[in-house]
Amino acid sequence: MVKLHRVISNKKNHLWFYLLPIIFSLIGLFFIFETSAVRSYKEIGDSFHYLRLQTIWFILGIFLMMVLSAFDYHKLYYMAFFLMIGTIGLLFLVLIPNIGHEAGGARRWFDFGFFNIQPTELAKFSTVIYLSSWFIQRERKRFLSFLFLLGLLMFLIILQPNIGTAILIFFLSIVIYFIAGVEIHYLLFLIPISLGGFYFLVNISPYRFRRLLAFFNPELDPLGITYHLNQILISLGRGGLFGVGFSESKQKYLFLPEAHTDSIFAIIAEEMGFLGSFLLILSLMFLLYLIYRVFSNAPDRYGKLLAGGIFTFFNLQILINLAGMVNLIPLTGTPLPFISYGGSNLLVSFALMGILINIYRRSKIKI
Repeated sequence: MVKLHRVISNKKNHLWFYLLPIIFSLIGLFFIFETSAVRSYKEIGDSFHYLRLQTIWFILGIFLMMVLSAFDYHKLYYMAFFLMIGTIGLLFLVLIPNIGHEAGGARRWFDFGFFNIQPTELAKFSTVIYLSSWFIQRERKRFLSFLFLLGLLMFLIILQPNIGTAILIFFLSIVIYFIAGVEIHYLLFLIPISLGGFYFLVNISPYRFRRLLAFFNPELDPLGITYHLNQILISLGRGGLFGVGFSESKQKYLFLPEAHTDSIFAIIAEEMGFLGSFLLILSLMFLLYLIYRVFSNAPDRYGKLLAGGIFTFFNLQILINLAGMVNLIPLTGTPLPFISYGGSNLLVSFALMGILINIYRRSKIKI
């Protein structure tokens, strides 16, 4: 009887892993339609274009999560190498003119007409799977190989250019290396290297230098480089404590750039206010807490590394996106998981949740 009660309790508990991503995605669909309808009608003549595409990705994401939640995560070990090789190949291909699609001065997508694929999102997924598989054994003298792989991934992503994702891949890899506990003292060498690399990238690009200046002084160029940030701050300010109400946002009418993608939280804050935004952030933190519990109670080293990588992935994406919204860090173009528009990121997020559920099911200690 006690055993039956535990089984029922465990089933109820792990439903949160399914429900939370679905709830966040439904919230995202609502605000994606709100924020993209005017732009979509103006550009394509169809107000439902972005909503329709995101809904398709949403359905595919749920299916992928279900499949991976039932798929033995140990088998990912045998797929990790081919997954990473395929990712590196795609990162090379996307840089080739007439193969990779260029928009806004960046070549980051494969354009298949009806939809786009962004290989940098696959790179985040592959980094979690490959490094977790690589570090199962605590072999020494692996730091240089790790540094070469990390450098190659970041180099290909920076060439697009996509500095935000390159930084995310950097921290994601470092955290997995730290969790693995392999020659941790070598990580100290990365401090001057990373600072030097950041200084170099900022100095060779006038645009990046101006973005950095905009971070320190939002009033520097209100109609130019700081326009995006100022429109975000206007959205946050208009929201006040209780918000202006659903569908009442003014900023979504083409004032706020990327309102349905990276800046969607600003519209949510404008319409739902501080209280609504706080509840959303609290819900995201609850999801992170559940993921951390899986990481803490993982049944084996491989599960612990995978869960740690997944925990880091969601932490970084949420932290970088929200910190950029309130000007704690420069804007980087990092989406808010499950909520921002973008099929590639949505699929990766659901896929990682599926793997996490599978790890949880095999844990001896349940949440």
